[in-house]
Amino acid sequence: MTTRNRALILLAALTLIWGTNWPMFPLAMREISVWTFRAIAMPASGLILLSVARARGQSLAIPREHWPVVVAASLVYLVVWNLASTYAAIIIPSGQAAVLGFTMPLWAALISWALLGERLTPRLILAVALGAAAVVLLMVPNFGAYADAPLGLALGLLAGLGWAVGTLLLKRRPVPVPTTVLTGWQLLVTSGPILVGAAAFGDHDWFVPSWQSIAVIAYIVLVPITIGNVIWFSIVGLLPANVAGLSSVMVPVVAMVSGAIVHGEPLGPLQWLAMACSASALSLALLRPAAPK
Repeated sequence: MTTRNRALILLAALTLIWGTNWPMFPLAMREISVWTFRAIAMPASGLILLSVARARGQSLAIPREHWPVVVAASLVYLVVWNLASTYAAIIIPSGQAAVLGFTMPLWAALISWALLGERLTPRLILAVALGAAAVVLLMVPNFGAYADAPLGLALGLLAGLGWAVGTLLLKRRPVPVPTTVLTGWQLLVTSGPILVGAAAFGDHDWFVPSWQSIAVIAYIVLVPITIGNVIWFSIVGLLPANVAGLSSVMVPVVAMVSGAIVHGEPLGPLQWLAMACSASALSLALLRPAAPK
């Protein structure tokens, strides 16, 4: 199997896992705060991944010279993403905060071109433009909300920027350890600031949530966070930084369809046009035309 075909299979799995995850969040946090949820999910996911790595006989050690990159990437990706996207979702509609967070592919393509010297081919430029068009189309119905809450708009974009910078750091300075080990340690590094925030802003009443909430929380911890992040970092290792970034552009599309099914959220012409732009951007970024015979 070629690297690109493997990346496409991983991408399809990631799109379904992360895309269907967004409608699960309101169900998971009916009884607990976002901070409490994050404080449970991040360390649990990290410990699960490191336990799996150990059971598979993998070394959990990261070479000392690579720890600065691991910590920096964790802080700007997972910490900035979790905090900025959380507060954005409080200030503006949560679905639109997700869309803003997934401007990450656009940031990644532009940063990798401006700072890393990666060439933007006409094909990739068109893919970026279509991805940007998809984001704008999804934002159009909510420009009023953004006008009333510019901080929410800024935080949503900051979440996408943090994700892009963290991904590019790892792409620029790869860490020579298994993906499971790298992802597990990043989740544990992220847990520090998240736990501090949870102590200050989370729930302070001890109680046992309903079994429905526990089941949804367990699913999100095991599948979207644990497995999803492993798949994401595998994709980052297989593809150029700008193409890896564009590979996530379909996730908010699936999130919107899932939201329409689960919560009855709007799914009209603008949303369908945005989906078409996203699919076209992804095809341009990942599918190369056949060579002439």
